[in-house]
Amino acid sequence: MKNYALLVFLAAAFFTACTSLQKELSIDNSGDKTEKNLTKLEELIVPLEAAGGPEARKRQSEMTQARRLIGSMEKESSFDADYSAMVTAWSGRLAILEGKSSDARRLYRQSLSLSPGNVPTIILGIRLEGDPEKQLELADKELAIIQLSSRQQFSPGFGELNIEKGKALAELRRFAEAAGAFDAAFASALNAVYRESYQNARDRAWDLRYFDGNLTGSLNILEREVISWKDCISLAKNETRLFQFITGGRNITEDELFSRLLERSFIPATQDINVNEWPAGKPGIEAPLLRSGAAWLAWHLYAEARADRGLLSRYSSRYATGSNPRSPIADVPALSPFFDSILGCVETEIMSLPDGRNFRGALPIRGAELLSILKKIDNQ
Repeated sequence: MKNYALLVFLAAAFFTACTSLQKELSIDNSGDKTEKNLTKLEELIVPLEAAGGPEARKRQSEMTQARRLIGSMEKESSFDADYSAMVTAWSGRLAILEGKSSDARRLYRQSLSLSPGNVPTIILGIRLEGDPEKQLELADKELAIIQLSSRQQFSPGFGELNIEKGKALAELRRFAEAAGAFDAAFASALNAVYRESYQNARDRAWDLRYFDGNLTGSLNILEREVISWKDCISLAKNETRLFQFITGGRNITEDELFSRLLERSFIPATQDINVNEWPAGKPGIEAPLLRSGAAWLAWHLYAEARADRGLLSRYSSRYATGSNPRSPIADVPALSPFFDSILGCVETEIMSLPDGRNFRGALPIRGAELLSILKKIDNQ
């Protein structure tokens, strides 16, 4: 009888242990599922947020898919306040994209009441602020809290908050700082969807990092893929000091500057690097600026800034002499009138070779790239 009682006790203990283990496994599996659902939701909504509300609303299938996923997640989230708060916050972020700001604010309040400290709720609160100055202030405040409360290099929320910071800084035209914030976010343990979604925003900020003016006209030029000689002169006039040797501090129009630069050979008669003789005609101020023309102007401004016109023939006297002159750049002829300007810009790292071998002088130059070139000369 005693042996039977012992067996019953052991069996009961074993059954209890198995039941407990099954319960633990069930909780773990549920946790895995909820984490995967949150990640899936993040991967649906983040690209839509990066695209912006008007563009996101054109992607109705993705918006509908996100809303359906949120609906199914809400049904299983009631037992966990933190999980429920995160689902509610993502729902609020989707509501912003749907143009339902009052719903987004209601969901934000609901998420705060459930669990105020989670990252999606914090981001929703930042996104509900329309003023980029206020958004930046909130992002910096939360980043400071993270820095004080954690010893980890990349704590939860660090990457997401730097994305918000980068977006706010870009809106404020503080592009160099914005690029730095995006890079800090990408260096953290963020889901890859953030880099995929915000890489273009980061690259735009990096391209515009030299813009420090308040002129909307300059920013419009910087964002163009193809610019004219007039645009080029406007950028140099408004964003650098490179034309002071002509203007003497006076406000001279772009057309007059173009004429004076043309007279002094700061602007070439053609942008074809394969010519051996200059054509009789003159370029127009509205003609597209090519990489060859940008190199010519940049190298002449470089020589003027150093009061050293010997730089204008420095390379041809070394490479383009003798019976068989050879060029170190594959697509730039040694006897081209652009030889000195292009080699000078490449050697001093004012400009680069796109593929490491060729200059590609016939390609148009982007506005942001041109300002970068001009700033390098202006700052040396």
